[in-house]
Amino acid sequence: MERLDTIYTIKRECQDCHKCIRECPVKAIRVQDTYARVVPELCIMCGNCVLACPNNAKQVRDDLPGAKELLKSGRRVIVSLAPSFVAQFPGVRPAQLIHALKSLGFSAVSETALGAQQVSASVASLMQSEPQQIWISSACPVVVDFIGKYHPECQPHVSGILSPLLAHCKMLRARYGGDIAIVFIGPCIAKKKEAGQHPELLDVVLTFEDLDGWLAEENIRLAEIVETAADRFEPESAQEGALYPIEGGMAPGVTRRREVDNPNFMSFSGIPNVEQALKGITDWKPEHNIFLELTACAGSCVNGPKAARNTSVARRRYDIVHYARPAENLPRKVSVRIAQEYAARPIARDDYSELQLREALRTVGKYAAEDELNCGGCGYDSCRDFAHALIAGNAERMMCATYTRKLAQKKANALLQRMPSAVVIVNEDLKIIECNSNFVRQFAGDIEPQGNLEGNTLGDVLPFFYLFRRVLESGEDIVGHDIRYQHSILNASIFTIEPHSVIGGIFQDITEPSFQKEQIIGRAREVIQKNLKTVQQIAYLLGENAADSEIILNSIVRSFSPEDVDGVDAETAGD
Repeated sequence: MERLDTIYTIKRECQDCHKCIRECPVKAIRVQDTYARVVPELCIMCGNCVLACPNNAKQVRDDLPGAKELLKSGRRVIVSLAPSFVAQFPGVRPAQLIHALKSLGFSAVSETALGAQQVSASVASLMQSEPQQIWISSACPVVVDFIGKYHPECQPHVSGILSPLLAHCKMLRARYGGDIAIVFIGPCIAKKKEAGQHPELLDVVLTFEDLDGWLAEENIRLAEIVETAADRFEPESAQEGALYPIEGGMAPGVTRRREVDNPNFMSFSGIPNVEQALKGITDWKPEHNIFLELTACAGSCVNGPKAARNTSVARRRYDIVHYARPAENLPRKVSVRIAQEYAARPIARDDYSELQLREALRTVGKYAAEDELNCGGCGYDSCRDFAHALIAGNAERMMCATYTRKLAQKKANALLQRMPSAVVIVNEDLKIIECNSNFVRQFAGDIEPQGNLEGNTLGDVLPFFYLFRRVLESGEDIVGHDIRYQHSILNASIFTIEPHSVIGGIFQDITEPSFQKEQIIGRAREVIQKNLKTVQQIAYLLGENAADSEIILNSIVRSFSPEDVDGVDAETAGD
């Protein structure tokens, strides 16, 4: 069986935006070291994480090399072409696409919709033989996997029939021999899993995206192709099976059959809608047959993860409806046996206690119910879902936006308080947002009560507040501006944090002895660095005099440096 973690790949460009988690209907994502990875045992291959990733970090395995190797093998290779090709290549005639595929080396092209028609005939026979039942379509492999893993109680309702693609593969092998190779081309990622599970039927799966790249590589322009009479679908063109890619597309092939008694055909697309449709069906005893066409992609296969996105879903649906031919000669007989048993493989989900959940929430600073904002920034629907993922090891604390914001604020505050200069941050109304203790000591020493000045007007504290107003209005920073204040001279820098909204100011008393010492030390060190090379060059001329010069300069630096701690010289302590 194909391992799912060989189908999805991840690049190091993955960012901790959590969009893949937010869009994944079953949260089959694990975050480790800020990188989001697919959890194979939880995944249903819907492809939403690939679509959601803003940096294209999550990718689907490239099977194009495998298709090219098949063509070189000498075997007869036939394309099973998904019926949504009509919407993928608008304005291109089917014969033009067939010609292009043959140019790539394929011996024939057949419509997957032929297999869909076999599925419709099998469903009709099933509904006739077992009336008053609820049946769920097995056409979408993602839905079948979703039910088997997350709603095993509904498994008995899944019709025991192969998917249209695998049914088509059986038809092709029955007609052309078992030694042929089959390559599917379509918009679905989950078909790669089907190929791994049924290698005896399906060899390689390519996406429409792969085909686009291949055609470009070979410089084949579909619109310029002049088709011939030989460019036709084998063994024949499909009819109503071509409607399968759209929501409700199965209905014409099932409900129009005479053997189906009072069919109640319902269609639901998108996993959230599918989940709602499944609620309570095990307790439902209908008077007539119920058939549920459930597809994972919103709008059905025409909106698959690798479908074209350059036109609207409505336009794609329109193109398919107007391409499909009405069914003829119904009821159609089933030409191959396409029965399939589906076994439930329920996901074991741990149930954590309230105490465990509360402890997990406390690690991200959520101590009470009002702290649970359920903002969804982590990708989960609620803080409790996030706590569950934390305990399971699928999430990290830094994924919580409120937690990281508070942590960043604490670090910023700690840095602010340890700065030797006086620092203040104000808003557009010149209200103090934040300041450090040096600012309070420098400018608000006589204000009672001392301490937190948050919310105070800057003009009540600082006599030259107008400088902040100037920066707010002009957007031009003031850097290194000397201001005489009381008995001191302040070196001020006032700068923009958020244009015309948040302004910061830093003030250093340059008359303080400590500042003078720092200036002298810095200038002495600068002299040493500038003259060291020259001293080395003329050392052989000056002899011991050069060494004496360096000793004198270093002694100046040490004389102004703080006293050594535990006998460590301040000049060499950082070496």
